Amino acid sequence: MSQILQVENLSVQFHTYTGTIQAVRDISFGIRENKVTAIVGESGCGKSVTSKAVMGLIQKPGVISKESKIFFKGEDILGYTEKQWEDYRGQKCSIVFQDALTALNPTMDIGRQITEKIRVHRRVNRQEAWQEGIRMLEQVGIPGAAMRMRQYPHEFSGGMRQRVMIAIALTLHPQLLIADEPTTALDVTIQADILDMMKEIQREQGMTIILITHDLGIVANFAQDIIVMYAGKVVEKGSAEDIFYHPAHPYTEALLRAVPRLDISGGQLETIEGAPPNMADPPAGCPFADRCKKKRPVCGTGFPGEAEIAEGHQVCCWLYMDDGGGSGDGR
Repeated sequence: MSQILQVENLSVQFHTYTGTIQAVRDISFGIRENKVTAIVGESGCGKSVTSKAVMGLIQKPGVISKESKIFFKGEDILGYTEKQWEDYRGQKCSIVFQDALTALNPTMDIGRQITEKIRVHRRVNRQEAWQEGIRMLEQVGIPGAAMRMRQYPHEFSGGMRQRVMIAIALTLHPQLLIADEPTTALDVTIQADILDMMKEIQREQGMTIILITHDLGIVANFAQDIIVMYAGKVVEKGSAEDIFYHPAHPYTEALLRAVPRLDISGGQLETIEGAPPNMADPPAGCPFADRCKKKRPVCGTGFPGEAEIAEGHQVCCWLYMDDGGGSGDGR
């Protein structure tokens, strides 16, 4: 299957008064077209920075390295002009931010916030844009859409605000949708409703979705592919079946052991002891080494290369490298 997005050697740094923060460090991955890919990892691992780089939203003090390349349908978007970025955002790629209350403008009614985007990118009059806005609110499951268009963000519940954000992101029918923690701060029932709605829209429109999340539990029945990040690095990537049933990296295994499961009774959830490294001075070796129960002397010497342990399933771990003494296949 073809890939709609390819990220090659992406590095993003933030120059601050405390030093240079290496938020994303030389990562590469591909996103399959018409599929859902989840990028998972704990807070601060570089997930959201990666998504902003794909959207062209990295601003000073952030800097994308010159060696970085991001291809959308074969075209390197990092060389875009401002006009090309405007055409790309919304029509080709769109994003749903994690905090709808701060992402929405509290001084503008919902109708204006939806129609503004439609009128900027399409040659339609105000009435046509308004009707399209109503249709989009109806599509994301907001009842009384015509009345709701004249209301303000504070008049919506958290779940409804998130649906509004999704409606705005979908108004131009993008080919790629990035959902950055779209269910943060929502209760479990609302989370399931939001994800079910997004999955249904994805099926109907043949859209590609990148889901950014720290919660492996919510992607089990949603994503086909999973990318695991830690300390600005991609440590494992593969299909959902690979990650959930054949996890290879010790960090992935630890994440899965920390997720409550209905099919396992008794026992205690595990925690990952320690803390992520300081990204102003990241370690030369594997960034997870200090927290890893399988640590070996070689783990501190450098970041391991990528080992393919099965078709489409890659891991960056010394346990799977010949000079790390691993078996080469964890299955």
